[in-house]
Amino acid sequence: MDYVSALVPPVVMAVFFIGVIRVIVKTQGGSNKAKEDAVVDAALARVEGARQASAGPDA
Repeated sequence: MDYVSALVPPVVMAVFFIGVIRVIVKTQGGSNKAKEDAVVDAALARVEGARQASAGPDA
């Protein structure tokens, strides 16, 4: 029975890893992609605007 206890942790980790990969693949694209892209674009624009404002008009 030692072999069973030796195999359980790698099997559990493999199942968990496969589950994580499936979730990542499933959430790519789809109906929320445009909304997520808009959020990222807004955040980047906000950072760029703050960077330009801190540089001042003479930069």
